[in-house]
Amino acid sequence: MEFLNPEQILNQLELTSNTMAADFGCGVGGWAIPLANKLKDGRVYAIDVQEEALSALKMKAEITKITNIKTIKANLEVGLGSLIQNNLLDLVLLTNILFQVKNKKAILEEAKRVLRTGGRILIIDWKLDSAVGPSEGRVDPAEIKEMIKNLGFSFDKEILAGNYHYGLIFTKS
Repeated sequence: MEFLNPEQILNQLELTSNTMAADFGCGVGGWAIPLANKLKDGRVYAIDVQEEALSALKMKAEITKITNIKTIKANLEVGLGSLIQNNLLDLVLLTNILFQVKNKKAILEEAKRVLRTGGRILIIDWKLDSAVGPSEGRVDPAEIKEMIKNLGFSFDKEILAGNYHYGLIFTKS
């Protein structure tokens, strides 16, 4: 696995077909669509602040006849940003988003709010020493582990996420 491959990464998670999930900062659906394909009886809440990205995602979902994605335009850096009810989800994806945001804690708190006890967060972000990707905003995995532990999560495991990214899974206690 060289670059990010959502299919291969999602295959490392134990997903059931009825999993309820959210893709925070979904963009045009690079993760939401493969996730929705795996969750035939579940649902994917695809959340982004950019309407254009959500429109492109909706179009892709329609073309590929995916009906279990709900798009939400929202700012995840403000309280209750996702508009999802408390304790609903089994999984939240944070893929290539933390390096872009100022208020990382707010996004992690929002993930905690919407996850049920035992729900998981998958964090994928740029390795600090990667020669590819943005030069600014990268987050040390140790910093993420500390931040998320303080929110009441336990670290599960690190997963393979290609040569340029790290992958971390946490469970809500």
